[in-house]
Amino acid sequence: MTLLAYEATRDVRVVPVEVRTPVSPATGVRLSSPKPLVVPILRAGLGMLDGMVRLLPTAEVGFLGMVRDEQTLTATTYATRLPDDLHGRQCYVLDPMLATGGTLAAAIRFLVERGADDITAICLLSAPEGIERLERDLEGLDVPVSVVTAAVDERLNEPRLHRAGPR
Repeated sequence: MTLLAYEATRDVRVVPVEVRTPVSPATGVRLSSPKPLVVPILRAGLGMLDGMVRLLPTAEVGFLGMVRDEQTLTATTYATRLPDDLHGRQCYVLDPMLATGGTLAAAIRFLVERGADDITAICLLSAPEGIERLERDLEGLDVPVSVVTAAVDERLNEPRLHRAGPR
Protein backbone atom coordinates (compact mmCIF):
# COMPACT_ATOMS: atom_id res chain seq x y z
CA MET A 1 0.00 0.00 0.00
CA THR A 2 2.84 2.39 0.75
CA LEU A 3 4.12 1.96 -2.81
CA LEU A 4 0.68 2.77 -4.22
CA ALA A 5 0.44 5.75 -1.89
CA TYR A 6 3.79 6.97 -3.19
CA GLU A 7 2.51 6.83 -6.76
CA ALA A 8 -0.83 8.40 -5.85
CA THR A 9 0.72 11.38 -4.05
CA ARG A 10 3.17 12.47 -6.75
CA ASP A 11 1.02 15.58 -7.29
CA VAL A 12 0.14 16.28 -3.66
CA ARG A 13 0.01 20.02 -3.07
CA VAL A 14 2.99 21.32 -1.14
CA VAL A 15 4.49 24.69 -0.26
CA PRO A 16 8.17 25.51 0.22
CA VAL A 17 9.47 25.88 3.75
CA GLU A 18 12.86 26.96 5.04
CA VAL A 19 14.50 24.58 7.49
CA ARG A 20 17.70 24.93 9.48
CA THR A 21 20.09 22.03 9.39
CA PRO A 22 23.33 21.64 11.34
CA VAL A 23 25.19 22.42 8.11
CA SER A 24 23.16 25.28 6.60
CA PRO A 25 19.62 26.48 5.90
CA ALA A 26 17.76 24.50 3.26
CA THR A 27 14.46 24.66 1.45
CA GLY A 28 12.09 21.76 1.96
CA VAL A 29 8.37 21.29 1.42
CA ARG A 30 5.33 20.68 3.59
CA LEU A 31 1.73 19.89 2.78
CA SER A 32 -0.20 22.98 1.74
CA SER A 33 -3.34 24.15 3.46
CA PRO A 34 -5.92 22.86 3.52
CA LYS A 35 -4.22 19.53 4.10
CA PRO A 36 -5.19 16.58 1.94
CA LEU A 37 -7.94 14.33 3.21
CA VAL A 38 -7.52 10.55 3.22
CA VAL A 39 -10.90 8.80 3.03
CA PRO A 40 -11.10 5.03 3.44
CA ILE A 41 -14.44 3.56 2.38
CA LEU A 42 -15.59 1.56 5.39
CA ARG A 43 -14.72 -1.15 6.22
CA ALA A 44 -12.54 -2.59 3.47
CA GLY A 45 -10.55 0.63 2.99
CA LEU A 46 -9.40 0.64 6.62
CA GLY A 47 -6.75 -1.97 5.86
CA MET A 48 -5.13 0.48 3.45
CA LEU A 49 -5.09 3.43 5.83
CA ASP A 50 -1.84 2.62 7.64
CA GLY A 51 0.22 2.61 4.44
CA MET A 52 -1.25 5.95 3.37
CA VAL A 53 -0.79 7.65 6.73
CA ARG A 54 2.76 6.33 6.88
CA LEU A 55 3.51 8.39 3.78
CA LEU A 56 1.38 11.44 4.68
CA PRO A 57 1.46 11.52 8.49
CA THR A 58 0.05 15.07 8.76
CA ALA A 59 -2.85 14.54 6.35
CA GLU A 60 -6.33 14.56 7.82
CA VAL A 61 -8.36 11.35 7.84
CA GLY A 62 -12.10 11.09 7.30
CA PHE A 63 -14.34 8.08 6.96
CA LEU A 64 -17.12 7.23 4.54
CA GLY A 65 -19.41 4.26 5.08
CA MET A 66 -21.24 3.09 1.98
CA VAL A 67 -23.38 0.08 1.24
CA ARG A 68 -24.85 -1.18 -2.01
CA ASP A 69 -28.44 -2.34 -2.16
CA GLU A 70 -28.27 -5.72 -3.89
CA GLN A 71 -31.75 -5.27 -5.42
CA THR A 72 -31.35 -1.78 -6.92
CA LEU A 73 -27.53 -1.85 -7.07
CA THR A 74 -27.56 1.70 -5.73
CA ALA A 75 -24.84 2.74 -3.29
CA THR A 76 -25.97 4.75 -0.28
CA THR A 77 -24.07 6.43 2.50
CA TYR A 78 -24.71 5.09 5.99
CA ALA A 79 -21.94 6.85 7.94
CA THR A 80 -19.66 9.84 7.48
CA ARG A 81 -16.96 11.47 9.51
CA LEU A 82 -15.82 14.17 7.12
CA PRO A 83 -15.63 17.94 7.19
CA ASP A 84 -18.82 19.52 5.82
CA ASP A 85 -16.78 21.83 3.57
CA LEU A 86 -14.12 20.25 1.37
CA HIS A 87 -13.47 23.27 -0.86
CA GLY A 88 -9.85 23.38 -1.98
CA ARG A 89 -9.16 19.86 -0.70
CA GLN A 90 -7.34 17.04 -2.41
CA CYS A 91 -8.97 13.77 -1.40
CA TYR A 92 -7.47 10.29 -1.53
CA VAL A 93 -10.18 7.60 -1.49
CA LEU A 94 -9.08 4.16 -0.34
CA ASP A 95 -11.03 1.18 -1.66
CA PRO A 96 -9.18 -2.11 -2.17
CA MET A 97 -11.40 -3.45 -4.97
CA LEU A 98 -12.81 -1.51 -7.90
CA ALA A 99 -15.26 -4.15 -9.14
CA THR A 100 -18.44 -2.76 -10.71
CA GLY A 101 -17.54 0.87 -9.96
CA GLY A 102 -20.89 1.95 -8.51
CA THR A 103 -19.79 2.48 -4.92
CA LEU A 104 -16.60 4.29 -5.84
CA ALA A 105 -18.46 6.57 -8.27
CA ALA A 106 -21.01 7.40 -5.55
CA ALA A 107 -18.21 8.12 -3.05
CA ILE A 108 -16.47 10.45 -5.50
CA ARG A 109 -19.70 12.31 -6.26
CA PHE A 110 -20.34 12.65 -2.50
CA LEU A 111 -16.92 14.26 -1.99
CA VAL A 112 -17.37 16.57 -4.99
CA GLU A 113 -20.77 17.69 -3.63
CA ARG A 114 -18.96 18.74 -0.45
CA GLY A 115 -16.47 20.75 -2.51
CA ALA A 116 -13.45 18.48 -3.07
CA ASP A 117 -11.53 19.76 -6.09
CA ASP A 118 -9.11 16.91 -6.80
CA ILE A 119 -9.72 13.22 -6.14
CA THR A 120 -7.45 10.23 -6.40
CA ALA A 121 -8.89 6.76 -5.83
CA ILE A 122 -6.40 4.14 -4.71
CA CYS A 123 -7.41 0.53 -5.41
CA LEU A 124 -5.36 -2.62 -5.02
CA LEU A 125 -7.23 -4.45 -7.78
CA SER A 126 -9.50 -3.08 -10.51
CA ALA A 127 -11.79 -4.74 -13.02
CA PRO A 128 -12.08 -3.25 -16.52
CA GLU A 129 -15.88 -3.09 -16.13
CA GLY A 130 -15.49 -0.97 -12.99
CA ILE A 131 -13.04 1.39 -14.67
CA GLU A 132 -15.42 1.81 -17.62
CA ARG A 133 -18.38 2.50 -15.34
CA LEU A 134 -16.37 5.01 -13.33
CA GLU A 135 -15.46 6.85 -16.53
CA ARG A 136 -19.07 6.78 -17.70
CA ASP A 137 -20.65 7.80 -14.35
CA LEU A 138 -18.18 10.64 -13.79
CA GLU A 139 -18.22 12.00 -17.33
CA GLY A 140 -18.74 15.75 -17.28
CA LEU A 141 -17.54 16.10 -13.70
CA ASP A 142 -15.44 19.26 -13.60
CA VAL A 143 -13.11 17.88 -10.92
CA PRO A 144 -10.01 15.90 -11.85
CA VAL A 145 -10.32 12.26 -10.82
CA SER A 146 -7.59 9.67 -11.16
CA VAL A 147 -7.36 6.01 -10.21
CA VAL A 148 -4.12 4.45 -9.02
CA THR A 149 -4.25 0.66 -8.98
CA ALA A 150 -1.76 -2.14 -8.47
CA ALA A 151 -3.36 -4.39 -11.09
CA VAL A 152 -6.21 -4.58 -13.56
CA ASP A 153 -7.93 -7.95 -13.56
CA GLU A 154 -8.98 -9.65 -16.79
CA ARG A 155 -12.71 -9.21 -16.04
CA LEU A 156 -15.31 -9.41 -13.30
CA ASN A 157 -16.08 -12.91 -12.13
CA GLU A 158 -19.49 -14.32 -13.00
CA PRO A 159 -21.31 -13.70 -9.67
CA ARG A 160 -20.28 -10.01 -9.64
CA LEU A 161 -21.02 -9.63 -13.33
CA HIS A 162 -24.60 -10.83 -12.87
CA ARG A 163 -25.13 -8.62 -9.80
CA ALA A 164 -23.84 -5.62 -11.74
CA GLY A 165 -26.87 -5.83 -14.01
CA PRO A 166 -27.19 -4.60 -17.56
CA ARG A 167 -24.68 -2.15 -18.96
